[in-house]
Amino acid sequence: MSKSPLGRINPSWKVALAFLSIFLTVLVWKTGLQESFSRPSVSPTLSLHQKEMAVLAEEGMPSAFRPFLLGEPPRAALLKTLREVSLDDLGDRERLLLGALEPTSKASQRVLLKPVESNALAAMQSVLLTSISEEKTVSFNAFNELFAGQEYDHLLRQVLCESITADKQKCINLPIAKSIAVRLIISQLFPVFAALSGLALLIRQLWIFIRKTSSPWPKLFPLPLSLADMVLLIAGGFVVLGEVVAPLFIAPFSGILTKNIASPVDAALKVVIGYSAMALPPLFILRKQLQGLESADRPLEGWLQWRFRPFPSAFVKAIQGWLMVMPPVLLTGWLITKLVGDQGGSNPLLELVLNSKDPLALFLLVVTTVLLAPLFEEIIFRGVLLPVLAKSFGQFWGVVTSALIFAMAHLSVGELAPLMVLGIGLAMLRLSSGRLFPCVLMHALWNGVTFSSLLLLGT
Repeated sequence: MSKSPLGRINPSWKVALAFLSIFLTVLVWKTGLQESFSRPSVSPTLSLHQKEMAVLAEEGMPSAFRPFLLGEPPRAALLKTLREVSLDDLGDRERLLLGALEPTSKASQRVLLKPVESNALAAMQSVLLTSISEEKTVSFNAFNELFAGQEYDHLLRQVLCESITADKQKCINLPIAKSIAVRLIISQLFPVFAALSGLALLIRQLWIFIRKTSSPWPKLFPLPLSLADMVLLIAGGFVVLGEVVAPLFIAPFSGILTKNIASPVDAALKVVIGYSAMALPPLFILRKQLQGLESADRPLEGWLQWRFRPFPSAFVKAIQGWLMVMPPVLLTGWLITKLVGDQGGSNPLLELVLNSKDPLALFLLVVTTVLLAPLFEEIIFRGVLLPVLAKSFGQFWGVVTSALIFAMAHLSVGELAPLMVLGIGLAMLRLSSGRLFPCVLMHALWNGVTFSSLLLLGT
């Protein structure tokens, strides 16, 4: 009989528990992936936000940028997008926007007939309907007096002002327009420059590979764990205990803890608590597995090969890895959308970031996405799983399999292929650098840039 990495005879219960964990994981992932079809995609919301920002930014954007960043006239693009949504599915704010943008009074009245709940929006709706039905306009000063002291967003105010006043040019808030224009320019141009830089680095790397002038990869020191140990860690710890059992115990606790906390801080705090609870079972199992290993076999840099120093080179490798993985991830996402359409299933966290303005809520979400998630996921997938799979099946299949498991664990059909490509990029960085720390930095950089992009496009 073979020895287990714990130095004992491999007990039969471990094998049985591993098979049970695989069976339960298949059921959990099958259910989770199916349910992801019913979760909305964040893409339509992002597209709507961009079109709204374009309307606000038009007058504040340099004329040279307008053809490339705005495309068709912003108001026409926004009107087209709003028309594509059923009136029953439009929120009160979006219905007011649509009513103010409609070119004919008949179409506007049809949109605005349904009453709204908010007192501020109801006042706007009443003034807009009166103006349309009586074909009257008011002065800009009269418009300001009508809505003095009321809170509403800049876009709604501008579109409503342009609809019912004769002084349309005065409706433009130029400082706001310039501020939104800057955000829109950064959100549009930064990914382009990053993708082009990444493409150049990929071509350079390919040229080095063809000429066979690249340095050999550092020696990999996989943990002396069996595939059964990996099944117990990933399937048993991460999926069954982390994703299924832990939420059953932690959900009531987080509900009590956040009962008297206002939204969206309560939702953000639940995310932190939930993610931390999910990470604890696999980390506990890993700790027990590491405790059973012979200390004499331990590499000098540790089982996980963190190798924090030198820090500058780790940071440079993380940036290079992030740049090089961006073009294939973007290309994969674009191809999937073109071939099979938007499958939905976006992480709910994305929309929470997109629509949140509260600094504390955003800070809690940053802690989760930029600190906790990269640290935990890199320890499990690139620190432990990848080296063991590479030892058992070779580096190619180790990279592909670990990336597939990484993508599946996020339970999103729509994001499955791009996440797998990202996982491959992180695995390649782990093998080529011989260090885990650059992978954590690259993962944090990927999540951080995504987070920042959502903030730029947020309300």
